Amino acid sequence: MRKLFIIGGMGAGKSTARKALVDQGLPYIDLDQVGHDVLMWDTVKRELVDTFGADILGSDGEIVRSALAAKAFVSPAETRKLNRITLPRIEEAFTDLVAELGSEGHAAVVVEHSVFKNRQTSLAYDADVVLAVLAPLDMRIERAVKAGWEEADVRRRIAQQITDADRIEAADVVFNNDGTPDELRNQVLAWWAEYSKEL
Repeated sequence: MRKLFIIGGMGAGKSTARKALVDQGLPYIDLDQVGHDVLMWDTVKRELVDTFGADILGSDGEIVRSALAAKAFVSPAETRKLNRITLPRIEEAFTDLVAELGSEGHAAVVVEHSVFKNRQTSLAYDADVVLAVLAPLDMRIERAVKAGWEEADVRRRIAQQITDADRIEAADVVFNNDGTPDELRNQVLAWWAEYSKEL
């Protein structure tokens, strides 16, 4: 089963590209969601509380992501502590999902990967294809604000992500999303029509 990773900055259009492929019958994995699910594992919760304190838990005993983020992203050292606990579990959950989908006979799976850094140090190390969705910065900010984000928060998050130059270097295919969602969708579908001939 081919693994098609979609990367791109906030507001670039990853979800539009992913939906275009899912509409062709492909299953997909959202690594953000996998990361959220892993925070509900008892072993992960225990380790996070031991590392960052019990005040990251809500009244329901679950991790409050904003409280965890406030502690884990204050410095690279603290972020590494978080990654040491969560990343192996995310990889484990991801590997299980891929195996499950593979056993169902799917030709390919779409993986949306918003925190992609590079192919070597992320789950994309064994990607069959990395698809980068790019868009001008002002358009990305405008789209994210329209989707309900605060502009200052959008700019801060974008500043923490890799650059489009890094994405282009890592990608096998690049889609420029500087037009309408339909234009992006058509680019993705044209690529898929060619690529799927090999499957």
